[in-house]
Amino acid sequence: MGEVRELGGAKVLVLGEEGGPVLTDRDASDLVGLAMEAGAEWVAAPVARLGPAFFDLSTRIAGETIQKLVNYRIRLAVVGDLTAEIAASKALHDFVYESNKGRHVWFVADLGDLTSRLNTPH
Repeated sequence: MGEVRELGGAKVLVLGEEGGPVLTDRDASDLVGLAMEAGAEWVAAPVARLGPAFFDLSTRIAGETIQKLVNYRIRLAVVGDLTAEIAASKALHDFVYESNKGRHVWFVADLGDLTSRLNTPH
């Protein structure tokens, strides 16, 4: 599950490390349901909760999950260190770079980083 926090003026569903990784369309739907039930604008998901397949862009799990969230006007913050994964994949590097320039998906080091970004006008 997770807990709802007010971060940088936004209502954020902060997921815990416990729980299975996001692997299927059903998992993405569950995230949408949790966020909507909580009235959250954002889901902050730890890297460990998403699992390695999420960051292997060839699986399409990340794209499908993000699309489902965006369709319901829910934004995603991926929280944690992806240094090794980004170094090993140019596609992931580019995806993270482009995502962080946008407004729907951010990759952040920690919740403090997310709070700072939410406090910055876009």
